[in-house]
Amino acid sequence: MITLSVRGLPRSTTEESLTALFTEYGVVRSLKMAKDLFSGDCKGFATIDMEGHEARAAIAALDGRDLSGSIIRVGPDRPRKGKTRKRR
Repeated sequence: MITLSVRGLPRSTTEESLTALFTEYGVVRSLKMAKDLFSGDCKGFATIDMEGHEARAAIAALDGRDLSGSIIRVGPDRPRKGKTRKRR
């Protein structure tokens, strides 16, 4: 299982449209899209879980693709450095 990071999504993107886009390359196990609290619009990024070979096919096909006038960036999700906090 690979978690993909999708960035540069237009505000009009819905979970259904994003799922439909990625199911062309395999089964979408889970999808989490950041939404604006008040309007419900997409904030421009999402994470998607897919099987390894399907995720690599989606990255190859969709990275740099135009989606409703926005160029999307698709790649493996990497944890941010320096964002972890230790308990005292």
